[in-house]
Amino acid sequence: MSYITYMDSQFALHNTHLEGVAEFAQLDPQLRMLARQKYVYEPKLLTELPINEPGIYTLTGGRQIGKTTLLKQWMARLLAKGIDPRALIFFSGELIDDQHQLYKLFIKQLKEMPTDEFKYLIIDEVTYIKDWDKAVKYIADAGLLENMALILTGSDSVLIQQARMRFPGRRGRAEQVNFHLYPLSFRETLVLKGRLIAAQSDAEVLFQEFNNYLQHGGYLTAINELAMHNRISGSILDTYADWVRGDMLKRGKQESYLAELITAIIKCYGSQISWHSLAKDLSIAHHKTVADYVELLASMDVVYVQSALVEDKLVAAPKKAKKLIFTDPFIFHALNYWLHPIADPYHNLILPVINDEEKCSKLVEACAVSHYRRYYPTYYIKAEGEVDIAYVDDNKFWLVEVKWTKQLRPKDLSQVAKYNNSLILTKQRTSGVINGVDAKPLPLVLLAL
Repeated sequence: MSYITYMDSQFALHNTHLEGVAEFAQLDPQLRMLARQKYVYEPKLLTELPINEPGIYTLTGGRQIGKTTLLKQWMARLLAKGIDPRALIFFSGELIDDQHQLYKLFIKQLKEMPTDEFKYLIIDEVTYIKDWDKAVKYIADAGLLENMALILTGSDSVLIQQARMRFPGRRGRAEQVNFHLYPLSFRETLVLKGRLIAAQSDAEVLFQEFNNYLQHGGYLTAINELAMHNRISGSILDTYADWVRGDMLKRGKQESYLAELITAIIKCYGSQISWHSLAKDLSIAHHKTVADYVELLASMDVVYVQSALVEDKLVAAPKKAKKLIFTDPFIFHALNYWLHPIADPYHNLILPVINDEEKCSKLVEACAVSHYRRYYPTYYIKAEGEVDIAYVDDNKFWLVEVKWTKQLRPKDLSQVAKYNNSLILTKQRTSGVINGVDAKPLPLVLLAL
């Protein structure tokens, strides 16, 4: 039986399950595209999202990371469990202007949903809706979510975090109500490809797969593109860069400033910088403007700001310089291509970075930092020397130095050797001890995180 006639036509594309549950996988745009890929990923979050537990839930993550596809996979799972199709609705926030339209749509849709069934309402990219949180608060206060899970997604985590503060006591009783989707880690990528066991037992396989990861990162479109066509096309890179530019413009930022800032980040990749030093080299007039742009990029999961560690307090040192890295190798390549559009970017832009020892070592260090920060508060040490990673676990900091070079010189490890809780991540195929510090193959350690 088809229920699509009850749905506003502008949202029908994302609610094809109302035409028939059996046809959902063939009619839905995300699931149809997913089926054409060589590798189909099912995130762990699929088993963690709520079932029959009322509340307001949030799902954050960067653009093009697969949040919409994840939700469509989740919808398919719910339908397979036998829920009434009318009890499951998907709204795209990009098609809703403000809180008034959102409230009217909600009330209209609620009347069409079964009254005696637990209901699920998804609002994708909710932060596109002006004052969306006012509508959600009013709906919650009116008691309309007592038998419903309301799922809100957004690419700007700061906006969602601020809005969460306005819903005290309205989130529900579930132990977890906030979810975040990251790009695939190195380990998750190997599991997806069916290469984990081979990589764990064969160093050549391990390092070749890590070399691939430095090219496609954890983005499924790039992973599949490289697997099926032995390249990453300019169109794939453009898609991501266009989203970043578009989201910045929607927030009133200038594209020329963004280009200058991205250029500066790549130029000083892996180095310590301050907002003042950045502003001196840019046409941006004030260091606070630089900080504002960086903060927005960080909230969009484009950039990670790595602060220096106050060792005795285990917190960030607010006045010390910071490091700026892209949260995934694919983001680095996509934004580098935006700045330097060139024919055949895979062979003329991506591979030259991978094959340049100095540039690749910076990309590897950023990759290691972005992996550690998923699981631990992550900083760097700035003292007489520098240590690349200082992560906090069990009320103690642990140090990691990344050395992606063929030859390791003891004097380059003098700072990390001062600590007894240190580790060196290397390009070597085997483990050992260097300057009194344990050293392990970097890709193998990332697998174990």
